[in-house]
Amino acid sequence: MKKLALISVSDKSKILELAKSLKENGYEIIATGNTAKEISSSGINVTSISSVTGFPEIFSGRVKTLHPKIFGGILLRRGNENDLREAEENKISPIDIVCVNLYPFIKTAENPHSDLGTIIENIDIGGPSLIRASAKNYKCVSVLTNPDQYDSFIEELNKGGISLETREKLAAEAFAHTAFYDTHIAEFFENKFSLSSDSLRLSYKRERSLRYGENPHQKASIYGNFYGYFNILHGKELSYNNILDLISAVELAEELGNSSCTIIKHNNPAGAAAAGNSLESYNRALKCDPVSAYGGIVSFSSPIDEEVALKLNEIFLEVVSAPDFRGDALNILMKKKDRRLLKQLKSIRDNQINFRNIPGGVIVQDSDRITLSKDSLKVVTEKKPSEKEMEDLYFAWTVAKQVKSNAIVFAKDKTTLGVGAGQMSRIDSVKIASMKAEQFGLDLNNSVAASDAFFPFPDALKEIINCGATAVIQPGGSIRDNEVIKTADEHGISMVFTGIRHFKH
Repeated sequence: MKKLALISVSDKSKILELAKSLKENGYEIIATGNTAKEISSSGINVTSISSVTGFPEIFSGRVKTLHPKIFGGILLRRGNENDLREAEENKISPIDIVCVNLYPFIKTAENPHSDLGTIIENIDIGGPSLIRASAKNYKCVSVLTNPDQYDSFIEELNKGGISLETREKLAAEAFAHTAFYDTHIAEFFENKFSLSSDSLRLSYKRERSLRYGENPHQKASIYGNFYGYFNILHGKELSYNNILDLISAVELAEELGNSSCTIIKHNNPAGAAAAGNSLESYNRALKCDPVSAYGGIVSFSSPIDEEVALKLNEIFLEVVSAPDFRGDALNILMKKKDRRLLKQLKSIRDNQINFRNIPGGVIVQDSDRITLSKDSLKVVTEKKPSEKEMEDLYFAWTVAKQVKSNAIVFAKDKTTLGVGAGQMSRIDSVKIASMKAEQFGLDLNNSVAASDAFFPFPDALKEIINCGATAVIQPGGSIRDNEVIKTADEHGISMVFTGIRHFKH
């Protein structure tokens, strides 16, 4: 009995090498349209799909493989007497190898110049059907969906045949391939026509494996297109923890605006500033907690130059990220062999959904992208904050958003002076922020303070006032708001309610 292989590919990479190997191993090749032309042009004999089906490719190629002689040849169970009898009656020959990759729907849909008609035409119909049929009958059929599979497949084929273990692996990869493809089509239609869905589809290809996760005994990988946002210019591979800290650093730098700098350690800000230039912002941010900054992640919202680079080289930093490195900055920073240097290629604020795994599924929420309008702030005390205090309050509130709850941030001149993070009690966060400021000789007198959530009691506010703050920003909403406001009035400070909470867990 003749051996048949079917090839129908959009991506024709390495296809001639595969076709040549199939011929050398005694396979007759069936191919569609342009694939047949590509193979035959190299001198390899190929049978057109129309010669097998006895039916032409119609509707500009929309229908070509959807035929019983093709799908019968793939789905035929070789050990089933009834299948074999029906195959003989209908002159269906078994197809043992199927090589298919799909129309480039994802690439086409992501192209801003593609119109809807072009996108629709790049929804493959026959391809996914061929792949699924072949994978379903993996005991008899080998299915290839990616040129990266060809080399190992050819090597095994040349050794005498494809093992069941390999066919099982290829089948799993095939179903994953069509699932990934269909997920993007479904998401496109939902977004295009503003449709809601009761399903959460997560289908990302592994971008790369990491050395380990949060700890060396945990495996970790990146899925998706993370490196579409960053270009690694120098240094060791990013770790799992590096990536989490980097995201926090860049998000905060983007929110603080031009020429800002953020320093993140263990997913909390060790310092942040928004000054007139990148150097001044870094110097101010570093003063907040130079001890914690050691081994930290630094992000800039504006390009950095040689002067900034020389300053950065004074301490050990794990990662430095910036939109650009100008002059000799990159060469200076590359003197630290292991430090990761990243050029940010585009904003990371397009992520609209956050999710975490829980037993039995995931919990999902919108990203915390709400913006605070200065016009919407409510001054609740007799004393009103000055214009400068209001700018600092807005700055401190923005930083507090990236601080783990319970969060307290002292700031002045758009610079952090003390950060208290992740405490079970808000008053403990105040004490830690104050202690940090005192440790590094930073004066909290005439500073402002931000709290990520309301004060359940006046005690934390009293502690803030004792530290020297003259203005406080908080969401409000406590049943004891009146007590808290009264305390502020008694001590002659101003207080602003946002009506917005920024817990970060």
